[in-house]
Amino acid sequence: MEELEQKASEPSFWEDMENSQKVLQRTKTLKTKVEKFTSLTCRWEDLITLSELGLEEKDESVISEVGEGLAALKSDFERLRLETLLVGKYDKNNAILTLHAGAGGTEAQDWVQMLLRMYTRWCEDKGYAVKTLDFLDGDEAGIKSVAIHVIGENAYGYLKSEKGVHRLVRISPFDSSGRRHTSFASMDVMPELDDDIVIDINPEDLRVDTYRASGAGGQHINKTESAVRITHIPTGVVVSCQTERSQFQNRDTAMKMLKSKLFELKEREHKEKIEDLKGIQMEIAWGSQIRSYVFCPYTLVKDHRTNFEEGNVDSVMDGRLDGFINAYLASGLA
Repeated sequence: MEELEQKASEPSFWEDMENSQKVLQRTKTLKTKVEKFTSLTCRWEDLITLSELGLEEKDESVISEVGEGLAALKSDFERLRLETLLVGKYDKNNAILTLHAGAGGTEAQDWVQMLLRMYTRWCEDKGYAVKTLDFLDGDEAGIKSVAIHVIGENAYGYLKSEKGVHRLVRISPFDSSGRRHTSFASMDVMPELDDDIVIDINPEDLRVDTYRASGAGGQHINKTESAVRITHIPTGVVVSCQTERSQFQNRDTAMKMLKSKLFELKEREHKEKIEDLKGIQMEIAWGSQIRSYVFCPYTLVKDHRTNFEEGNVDSVMDGRLDGFINAYLASGLA
């Protein structure tokens, strides 16, 4: 007993325990992938057997059964194929998404709300939990900016493909003349970092502002300055949170967001010190979009990085994004 207590007091003991847990988790992930592939192989063989029996007995009733089985198999195969493309160090992590309205005024703010609905629908389809961290209502309609926390395995790995400027072309419902408008919104995505990743942040480099939360949330949230905005002065990175009940909870969540953003910037720029980083933000306007969503004069959603297209724009807006995500991951741009 004393020997065990002595080992537990040594730092190396806990490091070994943590490494063992990581190995077990990795082993479990690989085992699950192998089991999924084996299951797909068995289903494929079963469909072949069923087809052969149908041909031998000239039974046309198996045609519909085989067709349905092939469609389901193809869908599950594409899902597994997507998982195998997630090879990034933080692809398995939760994700933090931030949407900002760009050029286009009220139309752009409505576009942000449409994109929020699109990503929320996609998350629901994948079984991911979504939690709103921060939001700023539009002047007349829509949302100026919103940040959400997406919780689920491989959330960041999938959603990193959505980072960039999204362009909308449609007949504006806010224009009485019925003219066609072009609007822009930016989407940023960061991995939620594990607690064991250390990012040195000098408190003197931070400016912390508090303010009253807006929108629904109860009397306590709206009547106290519980919302927190943190600015990292060296990089100009700004994060905020207002949906928790207390200022301390909002500050803690905002610091996690800041930590993730600074780490993402550090990884992108390959810098050794955070103070050397300079945040890069493309203009949310013409010439910087990664994807265009055209509602008029024709319907088409096109990703300008991979040239992947989808003519059913309503389906895309309902969260059918796997085709775009698949094309991005397969292209090697990730």
